Amino acid sequence: MIEIPESKTLSLQASQILTGKKLAKVIPSTHVHKMAWYEGDPKDYPKLLEGRTVQSTQGHGMIVDIYFDGNVSVSISDGVNMRYYSNFKEAPTKHQLLLVFEDGSCLVFTVAMYGGIMAYLGKFNNKYHIGSLNAISPLDEAFNEKVFQGILDSAKDLSAKALLATEQRIPGLGNGVLQDILFNAGIHPKRKKSSLSELEKKDLFNSLKITLKKMTDLGGRDTEKDLFGKNGGYKTILSKITLDLPCPKCGGKIEKESYMGGAVYFCPNCQKL
Repeated sequence: MIEIPESKTLSLQASQILTGKKLAKVIPSTHVHKMAWYEGDPKDYPKLLEGRTVQSTQGHGMIVDIYFDGNVSVSISDGVNMRYYSNFKEAPTKHQLLLVFEDGSCLVFTVAMYGGIMAYLGKFNNKYHIGSLNAISPLDEAFNEKVFQGILDSAKDLSAKALLATEQRIPGLGNGVLQDILFNAGIHPKRKKSSLSELEKKDLFNSLKITLKKMTDLGGRDTEKDLFGKNGGYKTILSKITLDLPCPKCGGKIEKESYMGGAVYFCPNCQKL
């Protein structure tokens, strides 16, 4: 799933390889996906996009934007896989959108469980997109302890998971990156905000900043794939692929529970409830 490290990684890779490429052909969905969302009618995308040239890209929150000339853009949200192929013939036949460039390379979009693929002229009037663009990213220097305290103060007495990974209080911080952030801070995902000491809040802020930067610097998490279909370079501490490994701090057993519509991973020794 696209979260902060992945949106930044995909955007950087797309910028390096797509900028200046001109679209020759746009192929709408060849495989109906009930949970694939579009802006407008995707059958109109060829007319909107063909002949356009990629100008730049931007990753923010759980969203990646590709900007073309003529004030036309394509945005993808969390849940969409975006893959680049140097040869159109190598692309999968099933997809939700395929963009073919004049040099024969292509960009393929497929939806996993759910996700949005939006092509549009001008601005995209979507509250999550706008909120993500206007938010201060934890990767930015401007995201300081004062900003973080403001997020804490604006929320009810929620659990650590609910506080950080719901309602997009911090756009792009989802259940995936949350696990290592809380582990590094030594905070159980079910701990209430009111139970956190000032020192623990400081530890949580520092962990949030440091963990997300490391994830991004290493090209995303090893549970996710980049523009070329390769796993990210950041080795997750707590995830589905490390569940059977001992806790790297105490050697104890990592536990997994269903909580708030998703799985949480934690060490009951290092993250006391």
